[in-house]
Amino acid sequence: MLDIKQIKQAIKLMAKEKNIAEEKLVSIIETALTTAYKKDYGTKDEEVNIKIDLEKEKLEASVEKTIVKKVENPALEISFEELWEDAEDFEEWDVIELDVTDEIQKWNIWESFWRIASQAARQVLIQKIGDSEKEKIYDLFKDKQGQIVNMKVDLVEWNKVIFEYNWNQIVLPKGEQVSRDNYVAWARFYLYVSEVSKLDNSLPKVVLTRKSSELVSRIFEESVSEIWEGIIKIDAIVRHPWVKTKLLVSSNIDEIDPVWTLIWQKWMRVKSVMEEISGEKIDIIPNSWDFREIVKKSLSPAEVLKVEIDEEEDCANVYIRPSERARAVWRWWINVNLASKLLDYKINIIDIEEEEEG
Repeated sequence: MLDIKQIKQAIKLMAKEKNIAEEKLVSIIETALTTAYKKDYGTKDEEVNIKIDLEKEKLEASVEKTIVKKVENPALEISFEELWEDAEDFEEWDVIELDVTDEIQKWNIWESFWRIASQAARQVLIQKIGDSEKEKIYDLFKDKQGQIVNMKVDLVEWNKVIFEYNWNQIVLPKGEQVSRDNYVAWARFYLYVSEVSKLDNSLPKVVLTRKSSELVSRIFEESVSEIWEGIIKIDAIVRHPWVKTKLLVSSNIDEIDPVWTLIWQKWMRVKSVMEEISGEKIDIIPNSWDFREIVKKSLSPAEVLKVEIDEEEDCANVYIRPSERARAVWRWWINVNLASKLLDYKINIIDIEEEEEG
């Protein structure tokens, strides 16, 4: 027979050690016992109520049924005949509770109930720990949305990379990883904090990524003082992770070349950024405010002969020699696609024969 005193002691001990409200544990255990009864001794349709009163050290179990003249669903209905002498106290469609506490005790199912209750308590502990971790991660990053954070790889398992940050473990899921990155223990990476949110009555959400184009933009800011000083501006940036990034840059001082400033002597600055993104190629395009010229530069290294702009269709027809097509489109048309996204214009590549150039 179930020892309620034993359950009471266990719940109080667990609530104190794990900082979980007793009421929460009791509710979880009641739900688990209800599910167990339906599965092993009733049906899933039955309305079963199981209540644990710790103060009175008592458990009560009942099944709700509706009184009908003709039973069609035994799980939910009971006939007047089954009520015997009690039938005269009720009318059709009354809902009654049938006490099944003694029946449960007679069936000697307490051992399985206790096992299920223990499992339920363990699950709520796991859930509470997980919720607590999410709250802790939220507090760590709530003021860092839109920023980059440098972290150390702590563990790599299956499709997850687990980073260590301020003695906390942060998971980078497969969908936010870049295949070119070599995630090994103790390696350090910049991660972009793309989302930190906490809606009412819900758990906080923190999304970190290695895929965002803003990751590259923020790394440049770390490397190039002229950006955070406001001298150089990244007007637009697009990225195909692990393949190529394109930036459109400008300067508010005519004497300062924005492209050279990001590249610097011996390509020092741009190389440092490329190392942070595992050797990904970076195209830096000067914003000359001449749209045709920007289109030409955005398709580098191809030599563009002519650009025609259709402003109504937001389209640019780009004329090149056939020998330049491969360099213009690059692998899987990535160069054209990135240029199109950078300028927010559709780009059509049109071959032009040498005799047509004149």
